[in-house]
Amino acid sequence: MKTIGLIGGMSFESSVEYYRLINEEVKNKLGGLHSAKCILYSVDFYEIQRYQAEGDWESAGNLLGDVAQTLEKAGAEFVIICTNTMHKVVEHIERKITIPILHIADATANQIKKTGISKVGLLGTKYTMEQDFYKSRIESNGIKVLVPNTEERVGVNRVIFEELVLGEILQSSRDYYKEVIQRLIDNGAEGIILGCTEIGLLIKQEDSQVPIFDTAVIHAVTAVNKALER
Repeated sequence: MKTIGLIGGMSFESSVEYYRLINEEVKNKLGGLHSAKCILYSVDFYEIQRYQAEGDWESAGNLLGDVAQTLEKAGAEFVIICTNTMHKVVEHIERKITIPILHIADATANQIKKTGISKVGLLGTKYTMEQDFYKSRIESNGIKVLVPNTEERVGVNRVIFEELVLGEILQSSRDYYKEVIQRLIDNGAEGIILGCTEIGLLIKQEDSQVPIFDTAVIHAVTAVNKALER
């Protein structure tokens, strides 16, 4: 079993899910008392969020690159970034390490392609929904990406940063997300990407008429598959 390096803490709420999902998947595949070989480096999300707000992606990338370097020195054989948004700085991180990074958008696109779906709606932070670093990675696989309108993007982003990263799960926000999802479906979305690793704490498959692609789950399972490949 390869050792997985996890860059977590963005937020710790979703990092907890990653740790649980990875270990449950190893147990499911190997049985008995097996659990994952993994190293978790949890950052201070306050620092990362400040860099995001200031648009200082280079500093954020250098910080996470140093974290990845520490994980490699500690024995990690590949790295996963336990958040969608910070894949914006994946190239900064890659420059500081010699081990591979398992990209969350690639894992998600591969899962979508297995279903034959060609058009999806994307929910996430404003950075993920509005900037090209994530959407282009999905669309390079022949999958069209739709995003909510401007007002809805503000609302989706607010719920993430003011509620979900703080562990607050509100029915009113679930209802709002379901309305946004339905409008994406009305506009032709055949599936919905939960493109923020906290959204899966709020939205489940039963909240959508079309398939839900929970990126945290997909990423965690893909990491386990890579750790166990021969």
